[in-house]
Amino acid sequence: MWRRVDPSAAAGRGARRSGEQEEGKEEGSAPAAAAAAMPNIKIFSGSSHQDLSQKIADRLGLELGKVVTKKFSNQETCVEIGESVRGEDVYIVQSGCGEINDNLMELLIMINACKIASASRVTAVIPCFPYARQDKKDKSRAPISAKLVANMLSVAGADHIITMDLHASQIQGFFDIPVDNLYAEPAVLKWIKENIPEWKNCTIVSPDAGGAKRVTSIADRLNVDFALIHKERKKANEVDRMVLVGDVKDRVAILVDDMADTCGTICHAADKLVSAGATKVYAILTHGIFSGPAISRINNACFEAVVVTNTIPQEDKMKQCPKIQVIDISMILAEAIRRTHNGESVSYLFSHVPL
Repeated sequence: MWRRVDPSAAAGRGARRSGEQEEGKEEGSAPAAAAAAMPNIKIFSGSSHQDLSQKIADRLGLELGKVVTKKFSNQETCVEIGESVRGEDVYIVQSGCGEINDNLMELLIMINACKIASASRVTAVIPCFPYARQDKKDKSRAPISAKLVANMLSVAGADHIITMDLHASQIQGFFDIPVDNLYAEPAVLKWIKENIPEWKNCTIVSPDAGGAKRVTSIADRLNVDFALIHKERKKANEVDRMVLVGDVKDRVAILVDDMADTCGTICHAADKLVSAGATKVYAILTHGIFSGPAISRINNACFEAVVVTNTIPQEDKMKQCPKIQVIDISMILAEAIRRTHNGESVSYLFSHVPL
C-alpha cells in the first residue's frame, strides 16, 4: 500500500533531526552521556514529591522530563507532557501523600497521556501506595479501595508498578500487571547499625500483631530478640488497650512499622515499653504520614528519635519536630528503575542497599 509523502514535510523532519543531533553534540554534558548509556528512558515527576524525583534522576544521571501540571478554575487537573515519549520507556514518580486524591488523579492522567502518545512502556513509581490500608472487607458494605486503585492504574495504561513497603503484600495480587514491592528493611538495618551504639543489646518491637513478620525478619538479621504489642481497637485510629508480649527490661527498644498516621499507636506503645523497663525507645517507620495531632504526640512522647524514609516529603514536619530523622531511599528506587530498564533482576534490592 503506497503513501504519498510531502517532500517539504520530509525535509523539515530531516532538518529537525539533524538539529537535534547538533544540539546533543554541543551539550556534551553528563546527562547527555548518561542518556547515551541508558537510551530510550524518560523520567517524569508528579507534583506530590518533586525532591525525591530529582534525587532519583540525579542518581541515574538523567534530566527530569518536562511536564506542566495545572488546575482549571473548577479544580480539574490538566497535564501536558512537554517532550516526545514515542517508543520510550517512561517512569512516572508520584507518591500517595499530600492531596492524595488530586495526586492520584494526576498520576492516572500522566500515565494515560504517555500511553496514548505511543510510549513503549509506562511504569508508575509509587513510593507510598494510596489507599493501601483499605485492602480487605473487614465489615459488611466496606469497600476494597486498594483494589479499585489497582484497577484504575491498569485501565489508565500502566504496564508496571514499583512501590515500597505495601501495607499488605497481597495488594500485589490486585494487579494483573507486574508489581515490584521494594523493602526499606536494608536501609533500616544500615541506619540501626550506624546510629544506635547499643544495637546489639536491643529488642525489635512490633506495635501490632500485623507487623510481626516484618519485625522477626529485622530481628533475625540483627541477631537480636523481638517482642510485639497486642492492641485492641474500639474504632479506627483509637486504641483501647495494649499488652506487651516479650521482654524489653534494661534494653533499647526499637519500634518498627510500615506507616504512622496519627501516631496514637506508636506513642501508646512507647509509653508501654518505658513502663516495662526499656532504657531508650526509637521508632522506625517507612511512611511517615503524620496527620492530625501526630507531631504534638511525638513531641510529648519519650522517643529518642522517630526515623522515617523520604517516600513522603518530611521537610515541614522536621522543622516542627526535632525528633524526626529521615533515611533517604532514592537510591533504592533509582536502582530499581535502572535494573527494570535494563531487564535485570530486582531481588538484589530486597537484602542490599545500593552503594
